[in-house]
Amino acid sequence: MKQSSSSLRTSDLNGMQKHRRITIERLEKYLQNGQFSDVNLHATLVKERNQEAVNLQVFSVPNGRRIPFADAIQGSYQPTQVGESFGPTWSTHWFKVTITIPESYAGQAVVFIFDPSCEALVWSTKGQLLIGITGDKNVDRHVDYRLTKSAKGGEQFELYVEVACNGMFGAGIGGNGSINPPEEDRYYRLTTAEIIVPNTDAFDLLWDMEVLLGMVKELPENTQASCDALYTANQIVNTVFHDDLSSIKKAKEISREFFEKRSHTGYSQHVVTAIGNCHIDTAWLWPYDETKRKAARSWSTQVFRLMENYPEYVFTASQAQQFEWTEQLYPELFERIKEHAKTGNFIPIGVAQTWVEMDCNLPSGEAFCRQFLYGQRYFEEKFGERCTVFWLPDTFGYVLLLLPGLKYFFTQKLSWNNINKFPHTTFMWTGLDGTSVLTHFSPADTYTAQASVRDVVFAVHNNKDKPYSNQSLLVYGNGDGGGGPLIPMIERLRRMQNVEGLPATVKFGSPNTFYEELEQTSRDLVSWKGELYFELHRGTYTSQALTKKYNRQTELLLRDIEILSSLCVATGVSDFKYPKTELDRLWKLVLLNQFHDVLPGSSIEIVYHDALKFYADVVESGTKLRNEALEALIGRQRTSTKGPATVFNPTSWTRPRQVIELDTETANVDVSILQQTSADGRKALVILEEVPAYALKTVQMGYKPSDFVPVTGISTVVKFDTSSGEKTIVENAFIKVVFNQHGRIESLYDKKEGRETIAPQYLANVFKLYEDIPLYWDAWDVEVYHLEKGGEVAPGTLSVAETGPLRAVLKVSQPITKQSKLVQTIIVTATSSMVEFDTWVDWHENRRILKVEFPVDIANDFATYETQFGFIRRPTHYNNSWDMARFEVCGHKFVDYSEHGYGVTLLNDCKYGFAVHGNVIRMSLLRSPKAPDLHCDMGEHRFRYALYPHRGGFNESNVVQAGYEFNVPLLIRSVSSTFSASIETQFFTVDTSNVVLDTIKQAEDAKDKDIVLRLYEAYGGRGRARVKSTLPIKKAFLCNILEDVTEEVKRDDEGALLLEYTPFKVLSIRIAVD
Repeated sequence: MKQSSSSLRTSDLNGMQKHRRITIERLEKYLQNGQFSDVNLHATLVKERNQEAVNLQVFSVPNGRRIPFADAIQGSYQPTQVGESFGPTWSTHWFKVTITIPESYAGQAVVFIFDPSCEALVWSTKGQLLIGITGDKNVDRHVDYRLTKSAKGGEQFELYVEVACNGMFGAGIGGNGSINPPEEDRYYRLTTAEIIVPNTDAFDLLWDMEVLLGMVKELPENTQASCDALYTANQIVNTVFHDDLSSIKKAKEISREFFEKRSHTGYSQHVVTAIGNCHIDTAWLWPYDETKRKAARSWSTQVFRLMENYPEYVFTASQAQQFEWTEQLYPELFERIKEHAKTGNFIPIGVAQTWVEMDCNLPSGEAFCRQFLYGQRYFEEKFGERCTVFWLPDTFGYVLLLLPGLKYFFTQKLSWNNINKFPHTTFMWTGLDGTSVLTHFSPADTYTAQASVRDVVFAVHNNKDKPYSNQSLLVYGNGDGGGGPLIPMIERLRRMQNVEGLPATVKFGSPNTFYEELEQTSRDLVSWKGELYFELHRGTYTSQALTKKYNRQTELLLRDIEILSSLCVATGVSDFKYPKTELDRLWKLVLLNQFHDVLPGSSIEIVYHDALKFYADVVESGTKLRNEALEALIGRQRTSTKGPATVFNPTSWTRPRQVIELDTETANVDVSILQQTSADGRKALVILEEVPAYALKTVQMGYKPSDFVPVTGISTVVKFDTSSGEKTIVENAFIKVVFNQHGRIESLYDKKEGRETIAPQYLANVFKLYEDIPLYWDAWDVEVYHLEKGGEVAPGTLSVAETGPLRAVLKVSQPITKQSKLVQTIIVTATSSMVEFDTWVDWHENRRILKVEFPVDIANDFATYETQFGFIRRPTHYNNSWDMARFEVCGHKFVDYSEHGYGVTLLNDCKYGFAVHGNVIRMSLLRSPKAPDLHCDMGEHRFRYALYPHRGGFNESNVVQAGYEFNVPLLIRSVSSTFSASIETQFFTVDTSNVVLDTIKQAEDAKDKDIVLRLYEAYGGRGRARVKSTLPIKKAFLCNILEDVTEEVKRDDEGALLLEYTPFKVLSIRIAVD
């Protein structure tokens, strides 16, 4: 019997084919925006698209200026259209946008799409920031602004768009993300300006699919969760037809069923706390002024878009400087940030302890304190709370100073180590002074995670301390103006919060809540003692030498001003006012330049134009303030004794006898009684006897101690013959130095100790030039192999400039290469065992590094390097990979190499890169990288260093004091013949040589004559120090860096302050002066 056609049916569709790899590739193609996007899921994301509804006009701001909104709307606007290009690099173009919504869009959400291929900021016509834009085709692209959730149809919208002609990573040659110097004439094409009606169901399905595919790829393929996700995702692909939008809802039912069935209800094996952020470098591949707009673009996206739609979302931001810029330039945005801070969605407090995310290797200890002082005080004033988390994700190595309120520390940078893998994720970090802080390194090894399944799975698997803690931090969001977290990231996290099969529960949280829970739930955490040395970016100790020189100079200049001004206030100098407002301004400029891509030398050239302007400002204003304060202090102490100059000792120990220079033109100098003048006759050389700590003293002309032994310069021939091998000998009461005809040291004999300092058969003060080509990070890195290729520079010629009796001066003219040269002045005075080298270099090299080397007759497994408020000992051998990784390290004013009973110190006035290997002390002088600054360090440089042999090992020496004395000269004020100056006035003394009184400043909220003293233990000892003062101290209290008073300081019968100290302890004392 024949069947009817109505009862017949076709064969069933095949089920999923059992080939995992092909199915995964199918899913990937189905989600990609590119090939097949006209027929895959992306074809369903937009219901309607209309370019004709958008009318555009543009005003190109002349001269590359960045102008405020009020000025921009007054510009002359001209018609423009999609397809036109705008530039050049760093220029600004304002677009006036008029949008007419078609009637057919009524009842639907409408989104404005604007892609200028660079960065932009959308404004309302009333001057309100609306959202930031990152154009082009990268993963950080976000170019949409929702005009309305439900259009009426026919209405108009007017907007302004401020377009900045730079990408998220500047404009480096080679495209987005390139670290090459900027392409200065780049133009950016406006590729899109349209409105769309989004298919919200399709977007929801896209985010479901991204999580499903992530589970398939990142979970072990034999797990049920991975297999179920693969099956579900494939089902969805089979269900959706791009030309049948009703199929989207059917597919959504499939994904909803999957996530509901796998909702996690049991015990969580691991917890991942997701914190949104937008790490914005305060300057890097763009200038400071562009950062101000980057912060506005990114933060407006957070408060005007994400926080309005995702109540559980938490975003955090650091760096008080960026908040202050926002407060000044975008006050409405700042107020909205404050509102969301109160609700706990925008977290400036908790992570923003410092003024900027500074470099932690190069700033001084006091500058480090000021980062916290200015940062914490700003956030307390503006947001009502202090920060507890020290948030520093991108800095190039860390030395811990335990500062007030610092309970927790976060970074991830050591995941970049290129030799050794750091062994911990969660641990107690113990600093120089023995105090500890709970530390967590995000195991996702990034602060710009994309909130994918891979990020979560990798974070759990990479957490090295799971036996001790089940907590991991996931810091996600596009940085550097990329808008921070984007909607797809938050949507993916929502879907992953409780999914059975993932190795962790995911939750939104804040830094404070994460660390508090970590502290409560962790157990038996390991401890890491000492520095967190970063095994990469070692070239940042040397690159941009002039910036580093100004950093040291301005840190110490501000120190001088504060000391002198505080003493003026404390001694009641009439009509003198402590210049706090100006000091605050100058300190903030110095702190700003300590940002971790500026001071280290890894920014583009125009950043250093700004930085040097700031330094010039600090030097000009600061020098004036110092001179005024010194004159006022001297005037307050006048007596009837006359002299040509008065000196002030700005250190806490007695400065030994020394030779000083006085200007013969401005000082009251009787040349006839001088023992020596400089070779050019402009400087009078005078022996100055001991100057007590923090004291004023008059210079006595023609003074000659009874035990005076002159320095002599003895040459075997009057005219040097560079081919004869003749020697020059310089000798004083302490040392005898032998130079060859090229200015190298053949011998430095310590007459007091009866021993040779230079290693046998070696020359010292030898300049060596090495090839300096890193693996990638040009300005950042000097690599371990650089010492394999290079050698001694061509020999120089030596001449005698001064022959004593107060000092001998030699001149060395030294060719480095055909294009670079060096002239060095070598100085030995009659009063010191130090040999000083004042060096001028004209530098024009390409990826070479210049070093100076001193092979010394010392043997020790460790050398001592000064750091903030202390020192670090590092190995002088390469026994293992951890030792070898420290082939170039950071030091401050000195590196000391000592054995029992004797040592040698290399002092400097502006260098930070060192190495001691075997018996050779090396100091890096200049580099010549070509990216991101093509002209890095090209030109003239001047720097000083000195070799200082000393009795005793480091702990028995005065090396710390010598480092200060080389960098902090006596302050000299020349006076006229009619001016009367004091003989001697002393303000403070410290009876313990290992305790340094480093800082004297006015208290922040000073009442009357309240000043703050900051001292630190410098050699690793413990005991009690007595601090005496001639000032009438009423009360003295211990306080912290933020100047919160803790307890009253004990005093003895003479009124001296009694301070208990332990190794490397930093002590702050607030005193009230009567």
